[in-house]
Amino acid sequence: MTRTHTIAAIPGDGIGREVVPIGLAALRRVGEVTGSFGIRTTDLDWSCERHHRTGSLMPEDGLAILRQHDAIFLGAVGFPGVPDHVSLWGLLLPIRQQFQLYVNLRPIRVLEGIASPLRRGSPETVDMLVVRENAEGEYAGLGGRHYRGTPDEVAIQSAVYTRRGVERIARYAFDLARSRKRTLASATKSNALQYSAVLWDEAVNGVAKDYPDVTVSSYLIDALAARFILNPETLDVVVASNLFGDILTDLGGALQGSLGLAASANLDPTRTYPSLFEPVHGSAPTIAGKNVANPMATVWAAVMMLEHLGEAEAARLLMRALESVARTGPHTMDVGGTASTTEVAAAIMARIGAANP
Repeated sequence: MTRTHTIAAIPGDGIGREVVPIGLAALRRVGEVTGSFGIRTTDLDWSCERHHRTGSLMPEDGLAILRQHDAIFLGAVGFPGVPDHVSLWGLLLPIRQQFQLYVNLRPIRVLEGIASPLRRGSPETVDMLVVRENAEGEYAGLGGRHYRGTPDEVAIQSAVYTRRGVERIARYAFDLARSRKRTLASATKSNALQYSAVLWDEAVNGVAKDYPDVTVSSYLIDALAARFILNPETLDVVVASNLFGDILTDLGGALQGSLGLAASANLDPTRTYPSLFEPVHGSAPTIAGKNVANPMATVWAAVMMLEHLGEAEAARLLMRALESVARTGPHTMDVGGTASTTEVAAAIMARIGAANP
C-alpha cells in the first residue's frame, strides 16, 4: 500500500496560479512512476485577491489549517494594489515564524544547457547551498514609527539575534557541509555591527568546535557578495542571517541565469510543523496569464519537498527530468527560449522516469 502525503497548496497570485498546478502534477506523476506514494491536496485561495475581498490574505484559523498537512506548497504572493509589506506579513512571515521554519535552504546551481550571465558560470563553478536563518534577525518585526507625517518622523527597526537561533542554524549548516565538501562560509558584518554580528560570529565559532572536520571561513557580507561573482567555485555551503541570506540568494538566482530557476525550502528540522516549499520568483504580474512563466523553479521546489518527505528515489527522478529539460530544452523566454509554460511542463512530465531523458 502506497503512502499518502497531504499537501496544502497555496497558488497565491500572478504566475503562482500557473506554476503550482504544474508542480503538483509532477509530484503526482513521479509518485505513480515510483509506485511509492500519492498526494492529497487542500487547495487554498489565500492571496492578495482574497485580501481585496475580505481584508486578510488568510483566515484567522489559517495556521491551524496548515498544521493538518505534511507540507505546504506556495506559488507566489503579491499584486499591485497591496503593499509588499502587507502581503509578506499577511501570509509568509507568520508561517515561517509561528511554525519555526528557521532554515531557508536555497540551492544555487547552474544547470547544463542554461547560460549563466557570469562569464565563467558553469555547473562546475556554481554549485552551492545557502542556509539562511529564517525566523529572526532583521525580519523579526520589532520596531515602530513615531511622529508620522511630520518632519521629525522616526522609524526604528530592530534586528533580533539570539544565541539559540544562531547556534541552531549554524549546526544545520555544519551538518550539511559535512555531507558535501566539508567547507562552510559564514556571512557576517562584525566590523560594523558590534553586537548582533559579533554574537553571530561567536555562536558560529562555538558550534565549529563540534565539527573539527569542517573548515569554516568567515566573510564580511560585502566581500562575500563579491566572491559570489569572482570566485563562486570556492564556495559550497554558505550560512547567513535573514537579511544577508535574502540578498545573497537572489544574487545566486541571477548567477543561475534566471529567478525562474530559484527554488526554496522553508524547513522545520524537528518536523513539529509542516515545512513550506516555494519558487522565489515572485508573482510577476506583468507576465501573469500569458503562459510564458518558467515552471522549473516550482518543479525544483517539488524536488526539495520530496527529499524532505523521505521520497529519495522520486526526488532523484524528478530532478533528473528537470535537468534533462534544462540541458536540451524546451526553454521559456527568461532563459533564452521561446517555449510556453505548458510546453516546458509537458516536457518535464514526459521525461519523468524515461529511460534516457
